[in-house]
Parts: sequence; C-alpha cells; structure tokens
Amino acid sequence: MPETRFESFVHLVDVGPERALVAWGGFWFRRDAPAGRWRVVEDELLDEVDPGRIDSIGARSAPYGAALVEVLDDSGDVVAAARTDTANHTWVEGLRPDTGYRYRITVDGRPWAAGERWDWGPVPRGGLDLRPGGRSYDLRFRTHPAPDARVSLDFVVLGDYGVGIVVDSESARRQRRVARVLERLVDRSGVRLVVGTGDNVYQGQVDRVDGESGGHDDDWYSSFYQPYRYALARVPFYPAVGNHDTSDSETADDREEVRDNFFTDLRFTPAAAGERASVEPGMFYRFRFGADVEFVCLDTSLADSLPNRHFFESPEHQGFLDRAFPADDAGGPTWRFPFSHHPTYCAGPHHPNTASMVDKLVPLFRRSGVRAVFAGHEHNFQVSRADGIDYFLSGAGGQLREEAPRDFEAAHTVAWAAQSHLLLAAVGGDTLTVTPYAALGADGEPEAMTALGPDNRVVEVPFVVSAS
Repeated sequence: MPETRFESFVHLVDVGPERALVAWGGFWFRRDAPAGRWRVVEDELLDEVDPGRIDSIGARSAPYGAALVEVLDDSGDVVAAARTDTANHTWVEGLRPDTGYRYRITVDGRPWAAGERWDWGPVPRGGLDLRPGGRSYDLRFRTHPAPDARVSLDFVVLGDYGVGIVVDSESARRQRRVARVLERLVDRSGVRLVVGTGDNVYQGQVDRVDGESGGHDDDWYSSFYQPYRYALARVPFYPAVGNHDTSDSETADDREEVRDNFFTDLRFTPAAAGERASVEPGMFYRFRFGADVEFVCLDTSLADSLPNRHFFESPEHQGFLDRAFPADDAGGPTWRFPFSHHPTYCAGPHHPNTASMVDKLVPLFRRSGVRAVFAGHEHNFQVSRADGIDYFLSGAGGQLREEAPRDFEAAHTVAWAAQSHLLLAAVGGDTLTVTPYAALGADGEPEAMTALGPDNRVVEVPFVVSAS
C-alpha cells in the first residue's frame, strides 16, 4: 500500500480594524515506496486517502472537524474566539484596531499545523520532494487601523507568479526566490498586505491526470499555498483576476477556484462589502487602510458576454467606477491605488498599451487624483509616467520575458527590467516609494533590483511619487 501523509496549512485570509478571517486546510501526499518521491494527491483521488473528501482547502472545503480559533494578546490572554463545525474558516470579531495579536487553531481538540512543517524543496539525492522543512508557523497578525487613523503603510505588489514549484524548472526557481523575499519583508519590514496583479495559477505548470491546472485545489498547492505558505499565515492577499485565471487564454475558466481559495464571496461581494464591490459579471472591489489609503481592484479580463471587450466596459459596473473614482472627493483618501492584471501602458515586448483602459479608465484616474497604478500581464518590470500618474507594471513573480520592450515612447516608459521580482511600496504621508526586489543577498536581506531607462542607462531606485 502507498505511504500517505497529511500536511496541514493555515491561511490568514483577511483582517480589518476589528476582526480577522482565519482559514485552515491541508493537502494529502502519497508515495509508492519509502525511497520513492511524494506526490500531492489530486482532488479527484482524495476519497482514496480521506473517504468522502473532494477538496482540500478553501471556502468550499468540507470541515475537518469542530474548530476553535483563539486570538491572544501580548500577555498570552485570549481576547477573542470563534467556533465552527461547518467550515474550515471563521471570522473572529471584537479586536482592537492597529493591534498585534497571536492566534491558534484547534480542530477536534487538537492543535492545527503545530510543530515542524514539511515543505516542498531540494533534497540531498537531487531534485525536489516533500521533506521536513525545519520551520514552524509563526501565527501573528496586526489588525488594520481605524478608518479615521492617518498611518503609514508598507505593502507588496506581486503579479504573474502562479507557475508552480513542484517541478525543478527555472520558472519554479524564480517563484521560490521571490517568495523568500516576500517572507523576509513580512517578517522584518512590517508589510501589512499583498496586492496581487493576477495570473494566480497558470495552465500546464502542474502535472495532472486531466492535463489541466488551476481548476483544482491541488494545483494551488504548488502555485500558491506552498510558495507563500508562511506569509499567508501573517498577511492577507488581495487578488486581481488575470487572463490565465479565466478562459481568456485557457480552455477552462478557473474563476470558481479564485473565488474559493481567495474567499472572495466572504470579502468582495455586495453582500459582504456593500457598494465597495461589484460582481457578476467580473470582480471589482475596493478597501481602505486607515484614512489615507484606498485600493481599487479592477477586473480587466475579457467578458464572454461582451465579445472583445473587458469587464470594466460592462454597464453593470459603471456605478462602482463612478463611486470609486469621484470627481469631487474633498474628504477622500490621500492615496487611491487602482490595481488590475492588464496594464494601462505597456512597452512590450509582447503586449502594447491597453487602448480601452487608456480611453475609459485614465480619465477616471485623473479626475479622482490617482497618482500611482499597479498592474501585471507583461512578464517584466516597467514604470510609465503619463499626465502626472506613475504606472507600475509588475508581471514577473514567476513568469519572465527577457526580450527588451520596444514601444517606449507610446508607453511613456521611464524604467524597465527583465528580472523576476516583487514591489515593496511604502506610503508615508504625501510620499510613496516603490522598490523592486528580485532576491535575497548573501546577508539574507532583500536586494534592490537594477532598472534601466529607455536609453539603457541605470535608473536609481526607489521610485518616489508625490501625492501633491
């Protein structure tokens, strides 16, 4: 009989000023012999190792048992708790704004994901396998500030990352390098959240019985849960939908898995967020961080009901766009950050400017005082500057296109680089600084990435944007 192992995971899905959404789940693995390699058990085969189970993790996953989530203060006292026996997630209410907490999960009276974890990585005999990782979860988080609080914010922008790390390919190595940077920034630099610019899982990067990926929980193990495992337990991810998360570029639409693994129905629907969300079709939402910062997620994928048009062109979302980008907003945030998968401006080499975004969205950005926009899609790093707005393109969290862009003038390009990376964005008062990081240095600290101008000269980082 094959040997099996269950590896439990923890996911801090979201936080607000007074509550947190905590989730848990896990993945089954098996191998045919003690000297063999482990393989993640695909969803359609879970019943063989866990009778009756059809999913591993996410909002729809069947409960693993009666669960208790407890939140503790610095002195170790339990200050809030929530129970559930119907799901593998729960909101914990009654927390204080901008406060650090620890938390723990028990299921059927046993600690969940306690002790040393087994991770996917290099093994002495060569290649990659599941093995004791020498690490354990550090279950800490900090609530968001009160809505009227004026505070600084460090956040990460990460796009086009979901290539998967099960196979020891160069794209997998890139994703692991960037994931290590994220972990260090969360641990050392006080990063409070991650903004995703789409393409969360790519087709064909994970071996499957049916030849597809992205449509099953076990695909997300390799592309999302394992690479960002320890960061996911500390800070929330705010996703955008990319063309590889839909049927834009693939035969199957993986939106249901995006909804499941990012818990979007609990976070970004009108039922959950009121007028701050617009869905069906597409996924649009906005959220605040204190008084000074608001993020606006735009769904730029193609709409099946609107041939050759994007979801943001659908009349159903006009009200959301008008509210998100008002012409007169005297009491609004200092910083309003739109983010999406497709970029407004892009010098290539594969994708040009998105003409419909330039025509329809740029006027909204300008009228509402937007100063910085984030996107992905093109697999490199670019900065464009047009009409007082800086457009940051970060589409190389795992995928990478090394050819040089060509359309610098049309894209208003001021800098670019062909390296896998993430962006560290820091808001302090009227100033935003954005630094691309590609890897950890010999000292274990993140190294800033070199950027080039259209004239091939080095452009100094960080990039500085003023709100005035």
